[in-house]
Amino acid sequence: MSVRILALVGSLRAGSHNRQLAEAAVKLAPEGVDIALYEGLAEIPFYNEDIDVEDGVPAAAQLREAAAAADALLLFTPEYNGTIPAVLKNAIDWLSRPFGAGAIGGKPVVVVGTAFGQYGGVWAQDETRKAVGIAGGKVVEDLKLAIPGSVTRFAETHPADDTEVAEQLAEVLNRLHALVDGEKAAA
Repeated sequence: MSVRILALVGSLRAGSHNRQLAEAAVKLAPEGVDIALYEGLAEIPFYNEDIDVEDGVPAAAQLREAAAAADALLLFTPEYNGTIPAVLKNAIDWLSRPFGAGAIGGKPVVVVGTAFGQYGGVWAQDETRKAVGIAGGKVVEDLKLAIPGSVTRFAETHPADDTEVAEQLAEVLNRLHALVDGEKAAA
């Protein structure tokens, strides 16, 4: 069974280590898994119910369509001032609407990431899981990956080339694949 995973990265910086981690996930995806790295979060305006009307925000509609077509979501988040980056929170807000029928409703969502601090961004990951759960996503609580020391660890090494990170990320992807396959088989 083919599994489609939509990856969202909470950093817009060109050299983002979380972006690199998402690229590693695409590279390490197990057979039968297609990970689409979403481009375009920077083009989506801050959520405002006044502009959330049919044909109102094409960039948000594209995000919703991509999420609706996915079997699961994989969110990569750095930690900004101890919490979730605004761009990722904004994407979650858009995906949560319309209320009760958002594009991530009931879909498995895994949150991972890397940050400079010694805990690898766990506060941001926890806040992201909280927001996703409230937005209707089915947070996969037992799949976690927080990589500390990103600035030094990935200064000269891409996450895909870090054996420990690649193994941990592959394990997350394999377990998410098995979870989604199991849900599809049960449906």
